[in-house]
Amino acid sequence: MTKPLDGAISAYFTNDAPKDIRDQIDEGGKKDVLDPGYPYDKRMDGDDYDAAYDALQRELVKMQAWVRDSGSRVVVVFEGRDAAGKGGTIKRFRENLNPRVVKTVALAKPTETEQGQWYFQRYIEHLPTAGQITLFDRSWYNRGVVEDVFGFCTPTQRAHFFRQVPEFEDMIADEGIHFFKIWLNVGRAEQLRRFLAREADPLKQWKLSWIDAKGLGKWDDYTRAISETFAASHRDTAPWTVIRSDDKRRARLDAIRTILLGLPYDGKDEKALGQIDPKITGGPEIMGISL
Repeated sequence: MTKPLDGAISAYFTNDAPKDIRDQIDEGGKKDVLDPGYPYDKRMDGDDYDAAYDALQRELVKMQAWVRDSGSRVVVVFEGRDAAGKGGTIKRFRENLNPRVVKTVALAKPTETEQGQWYFQRYIEHLPTAGQITLFDRSWYNRGVVEDVFGFCTPTQRAHFFRQVPEFEDMIADEGIHFFKIWLNVGRAEQLRRFLAREADPLKQWKLSWIDAKGLGKWDDYTRAISETFAASHRDTAPWTVIRSDDKRRARLDAIRTILLGLPYDGKDEKALGQIDPKITGGPEIMGISL
């Protein structure tokens, strides 16, 4: 079977990945969490996950009804390292919800026209109207991280973005929109393991791009760019919720809980919601970043 991207993911694993990362992947079992700094050795038990997940799905349906009936507006930005689970988390969030109420926005590379616009302009047109929820699968934070790492923007453009993003997000909140920023973070070995799995699965190969392959060798550049982005945009009025997603099950539950706990919807069942796990979810400090 021909591998996508000319086998670039496998080639990186064999030739360029740090030895400790290769060892973690080679020695780790399917249910093992690879990152030695993650607070759990194994992924969450399936029965425990299913019970918590089903309860949260019922709460999401309640929340949707409240958004629709009250005319509320909700925006959730999902960001994170490549293969951290953004798409999978969004899929689980909206699995039982009405697509007329909940829409996902995943914008492609800017067109020539969009490149000539104010940077935030193409995102503004996707903000929700009354009774709607918008989930951004990546967002305006491309400029803070990916564009910087790959040189797709100039330092001046990025500095301009960092000056404007607090005011832009303040306007969103001041407008009365319920606004959440979720950052999913995954360890280096787990990221590479997920890329290798995608490379080997014909049903998931479409998820891979040359940016993914080239980004594997830019781990430290990403770490720097992420830290700088948090320093510029983690504020009381628009904080980041950071979730360590080496275990997708735990991460999905906490992402859904974060949003549900932050909304005043009718009939909220606190017992069904459960508790945020402080071992994997918090602010940027959960990644060891001091602001």
